[in-house]
Amino acid sequence: MRTLVIAGTDTDVGKTVFAAGLAAATGRFYWKPVQSGNDDGGDSATALSLGVPADRILPEAYSLKTPVSPHRAAEIDRVTIEQERLKLPELPCIVETAGGVLVPLTRDTLFIEIMAWWRAPVILVARTALGTINHSLLSLEALRARDIPVLGIAFIGPAHQDSESTICDMGKVKRLGRLPSLEDLTAETLGSAFSASFDLDLFT
Repeated sequence: MRTLVIAGTDTDVGKTVFAAGLAAATGRFYWKPVQSGNDDGGDSATALSLGVPADRILPEAYSLKTPVSPHRAAEIDRVTIEQERLKLPELPCIVETAGGVLVPLTRDTLFIEIMAWWRAPVILVARTALGTINHSLLSLEALRARDIPVLGIAFIGPAHQDSESTICDMGKVKRLGRLPSLEDLTAETLGSAFSASFDLDLFT
């Protein structure tokens, strides 16, 4: 299995839930290389609670305390983020980025530049709510401007067929599926919803 990068159109779009669901369903390792805000264990703790085995969760390269953009969190923690520490592991991983694709890691480096360095296929995760067409098309344009391979787009939330088809048609991107909102979010409910929402053969 190849490594896949999970990027979002914005923060809090459901990227961690999707990444955890995909890692658990395919048996890949989960890695959040840069975590901003770690009081509750961060997104790795969420992935563990959502069914990713502890021995398949890789430690963060940077775990920063303040829940703000990584560049600012690093400054507050007096940490220097270095590209070499973000090298992809030699394991099949689901790699979750921080926030949207243009989030700054430092004052000189955007996360999308690390994705271009990785050269691994990206899955763009987008909410289905109002504003998603603009955010999704802008994110796709930014990824393609840097020749980053895009595997497809995964939607999170209630069905909005016109918005989803508009994004896929205008953005010329494969629709991988849609994960519905889950009121009772557990490893079991996520596993069932993920299997029903996505064809796992698309992620091999």
